[in-house]
Amino acid sequence: QVQLVESGGGLVQAGGSLRLSCAASGSFFRINAMAWYRQAPGKQREMVAGMLSSNTTNYADSVKGRFTISRDSSKNTVYLQMNSLKPEDTGVYYCNVVAAKLGLGVINAWGQGTQVTVSS
Repeated sequence: QVQLVESGGGLVQAGGSLRLSCAASGSFFRINAMAWYRQAPGKQREMVAGMLSSNTTNYADSVKGRFTISRDSSKNTVYLQMNSLKPEDTGVYYCNVVAAKLGLGVINAWGQGTQVTVSS
């Protein structure tokens, strides 16, 4: 089992910054990948940024150059630094972790979501 606790959402004006955090805990062998998704009202959930255990990262085109994903492996925590925020960045942001089980198999875990609202 993997438990994820997210924090850092809130209300910010356009052009502002926020940093989201997601801490993973539980029983697992290692984390293979961590990512942030978001879901805007009336839209499908989309991946914003992801990071593999090799530290390879990828970003949605809409956030490249503005958002940065990073992690602290010692704390099993992933961060999303969001700069130059735009109203279209508004949505619920979810942390996703794929971890290897202590035995065989993988765990795909989701955080509870944190609201980010960017006002114009």
